[in-house]
Amino acid sequence: MSKVTVIGSGNVGATVAQYVAEKNVSDVVLIDIIEGMPQGKSLDMAEASPVHGHDRKLFGTNNYADTKDSEVIVITAGIARKPGMSRDDLLKTNASIVQTCAREALKHSPDAVFVIVTNPLDVMTYLAWQTTKLPHNRVVGMAGVLDSARFQTFIGMELNMSVQDVRAMVLGGHGDLMVPVPRYSTVNGVPITELMAADRVEALCQRTRDGGAEIVGLLKTGSAWYAPGASAALMVEAILRDQNRLLPCCVLANGEYGLKDVYVGLPAVLGKGGVKKVVDLKLSDSESAALKKSADSIRENIDAMNKLLVPA
Repeated sequence: MSKVTVIGSGNVGATVAQYVAEKNVSDVVLIDIIEGMPQGKSLDMAEASPVHGHDRKLFGTNNYADTKDSEVIVITAGIARKPGMSRDDLLKTNASIVQTCAREALKHSPDAVFVIVTNPLDVMTYLAWQTTKLPHNRVVGMAGVLDSARFQTFIGMELNMSVQDVRAMVLGGHGDLMVPVPRYSTVNGVPITELMAADRVEALCQRTRDGGAEIVGLLKTGSAWYAPGASAALMVEAILRDQNRLLPCCVLANGEYGLKDVYVGLPAVLGKGGVKKVVDLKLSDSESAALKKSADSIRENIDAMNKLLVPA
């Protein structure tokens, strides 16, 4: 039986665990520093298994020893920015959390693929790679799948068409400078640029960039978890079932798109062992410039993080 560990049993982590089990992909270990939380949530999910018709085991723990020999480690642990907290405070706190989680998980699962969900996503994925010292194909961030799913949703709403026929591509960092690519976004093969006016396309691109903030504004006391959880679970499934899915993921650029030594959202083939290859699409000059700008912003945040962290 395959085994997935989800670190962090908050809304996102618990939702990842739920979807992985309900899709019958793998047994799941849910781990957190808060005693009782992962145990309670995993037991609740286990009690739903007869309803959903699967026999996947769900186990909650506070001990990394219980995560031994996991094939995939999903890191969702971290805090949200609170009133009075600076971005540097958030960056430093979550960087410390991700470092600890990555080190402890690696001790017990040295052959695992790491999927990073903690924000700021691109920077935390880079940090997990540096911390674990794993081959870069085994450390990947979840962002493009989520951002593309949001874009797909908005396209379906705009056209009053089934999202099952919609495919979308969003590149770049997981933030205000993400790069939706309408030319590679289609409804059953038809580019959306042929189905709606240019101003509506741009409006949907902007709503995608603001997708997370829109939900935060509505909830007022939290952020999204259903779509992020589903997106991470989809990546876990692609890896464990060796599906060779072409998905926009946060990966290490190694010359593709003129970028190097930075983790950024690019189209990648995901399967057994993690990232199998990055697909180099032809971008327009404006798309390339937007992607470079996004990558440069990530580099700046990585530099800021490195100044805040105490050397291990």
